[in-house]
Amino acid sequence: MKYLIIVESPAKAKTIGNFLPKDYKVVATKGHIRDLPDKRFGINISDNGDIVPHYIVSRDNNKKLKDIREFAKKSEVIYLATDEDREGEAIGFHTAEALKQDASKLPRIVFHEITKSAILKALENPRTLNMDLVNAQQTRRLLDRIVGYKLSPLLSSKIQRGLSAGRVQSSALKIIVDREREIKAFKPVEYWELPTLFKNNIEANLYSFKGEKLEKLSIKNEQEATEIYDSIKKDSFKISKVDERDRTVSPQPPFMTSTLQQTASNRLGFSPKKTMSIAQTLYEGVQVSPRKKSGVITYMRTDSLNLSKEAVDSARDFIAENLGKEYLPKEPKVYSSKSKGAQEAHEAIRPTMVDFTLAKAKEFLDDDQYRLYELIYNRFLASQTESAKFKTKSVHIDGKESSYRVSGRTLLFDGFYKFQPLEDRDKILPKELQADKIMEIQKLEKEQKFTEPPKRFSEAGLVKKLESLGIGRPSTYAPTISTLQSRGYITLEKRRIEPKEIAFTVMEVLEKHFSDIVDQDFTAQLENRLDSVANGDEVWQKPLKEFYQPFMEKIEKGKEEIKSLKEAVPTGRKCPECEEELVIRKGRFGEFIACSGFPKCRYTENTKGEKREKKADVVSDVMCEKCGKPMLIKSGRNGDFLACSGFPKCKNARPLAPQKFVEGINCPECNGRLIEKEFKKNKFFGCENYPKCSFSSKFLPEKDKKCSECGSAVVARTYRGKNVYECLNKECKHREERVEEESS
Repeated sequence: MKYLIIVESPAKAKTIGNFLPKDYKVVATKGHIRDLPDKRFGINISDNGDIVPHYIVSRDNNKKLKDIREFAKKSEVIYLATDEDREGEAIGFHTAEALKQDASKLPRIVFHEITKSAILKALENPRTLNMDLVNAQQTRRLLDRIVGYKLSPLLSSKIQRGLSAGRVQSSALKIIVDREREIKAFKPVEYWELPTLFKNNIEANLYSFKGEKLEKLSIKNEQEATEIYDSIKKDSFKISKVDERDRTVSPQPPFMTSTLQQTASNRLGFSPKKTMSIAQTLYEGVQVSPRKKSGVITYMRTDSLNLSKEAVDSARDFIAENLGKEYLPKEPKVYSSKSKGAQEAHEAIRPTMVDFTLAKAKEFLDDDQYRLYELIYNRFLASQTESAKFKTKSVHIDGKESSYRVSGRTLLFDGFYKFQPLEDRDKILPKELQADKIMEIQKLEKEQKFTEPPKRFSEAGLVKKLESLGIGRPSTYAPTISTLQSRGYITLEKRRIEPKEIAFTVMEVLEKHFSDIVDQDFTAQLENRLDSVANGDEVWQKPLKEFYQPFMEKIEKGKEEIKSLKEAVPTGRKCPECEEELVIRKGRFGEFIACSGFPKCRYTENTKGEKREKKADVVSDVMCEKCGKPMLIKSGRNGDFLACSGFPKCKNARPLAPQKFVEGINCPECNGRLIEKEFKKNKFFGCENYPKCSFSSKFLPEKDKKCSECGSAVVARTYRGKNVYECLNKECKHREERVEEESS
């Protein structure tokens, strides 16, 4: 082994390893090998006011680092091949530091796609680490650490345990809360419409009355609507004018991160988190033939719309060959990003191989992978296809006092719609709609309507809003939404984001005492300064210093001035069990009434005055298999369960129902017994040693069958109508068809 290549992901390492000779070894760091400590602030302030981070290698990473060091000792050349963005550059730098190598001298290779040609080209053109990108990532990391480690504990101490705050997270939460405030404060406005149907089923919109153009809210009440209605009934109409024009519709640009997340949400129902997870697997490598694995899309965290010349040429060749030259523009279409701080050195998200067609993808990708790949593939080809052409028609129907407009269009040339659905179908108007034609009304109605409040954000809508305001960057959109969900600030109702009550409480505190943290302009300006650091235009310590001291002063001030919402509010009533005063407390699930004598008295009731009964523990006839003491039947959030009476010395617990052990087949990871389990009416198989062993599978592992690729356990299942053996190793997932006698 002469050459060592260091990447972040094991899947990426495996794919790249398949392309290279045996004298190359590809290893993965599995993310940051060195980082700020988990349970300490990890930041010191030097005498001159510099923000000094203290990076460590965690215990979990020690063995990994030891293995990489052994490989490094045996290698003549060490290549850093982490992702080409700020995070990837920082991972490369910290890995070099942990290996005690001079980071400035190690060759750094970059690529936007994981294909053999891209990897070999990168190895021929190494560069060195870009310390401006490293420092930009370091600045973001430290800013987020300062906010998170200083503001989150303050919120937890003053409002409710477990709360968190973040630079981007809190700005995003304010956008959600502000929208909900708009909805709650909204007052509907009455307006009226007069839908009209002329003969031949021509639906028309009332355009003007007595020479005055009518807008949506112009007709304010029934009296005005009746006046116009009566006038129309007496009036006679004819076509005064017909306008026909040719219209050209251009294709949309290829995807970048935000538009991919938005389109996948709207069309496929994928959350941003799910979209990025699937895109990661498509980038790092999937089966593209029975014996070959490759990345099938370019890097999925990008705000650039650039396309390489090779990619454009391959698209144009495909279009000319499969659709014909009339679908090929004379010149390649070029797109530029409107995103603030877009890294134009990157590429848009596109397929790496146009000849990995949708038909081939259908054969090798799972359903979700295929659906996302189909979006990316079609959008890329559409972006290089000729524009569509329409014939538009506008008909003016005039009476003495009222005037109508009817519009329609006809598709003349579909162009890029060969690759994308034509969502708004043509409204074809009859040919006889010509000037001076008499138009008779078939149906006229009066409809009372009211304006509606603004809608809550969908996940796609929030990503679009964050992008437009310059808050966050491609890599932060999905994690921001996931954090807000996991922290209990928001919930998804019918795919719309609804803030919980705690979100309003937190936002009121932040707006009053930390207005800059939730200010959209302030957050966006910080993003711009991070871009300046990345471009080498600003020293990375400067934005940190300017932020740290004023922020810490506000933290200290907040400790004194923010009134604790945890304080119990007296009710003026006595506890029915011990005569102490009852008080209103706030819990995880809202307000409740409890005895002020807690913990001696545990009486509680809901805010309606109804006692909250707690089910008493019952001694079962089951003995604990770990310590021999009787098991208790306890009541929990998910129903009754068995727990050892020896708690806390013995923490053994399990479901109340008898466990169904699988006979003859053991856990493929730790050799423990397999148990048939059920969660939300879905059956699966798990290990008896959970949580030490986290193995689980929807299908029962085969007893005497192993994966022919990696030797891991396999399951027998049906995949796209075929009976197959599927590898349980998530990094392999190899499938091979079962022969007839085995599947019968």
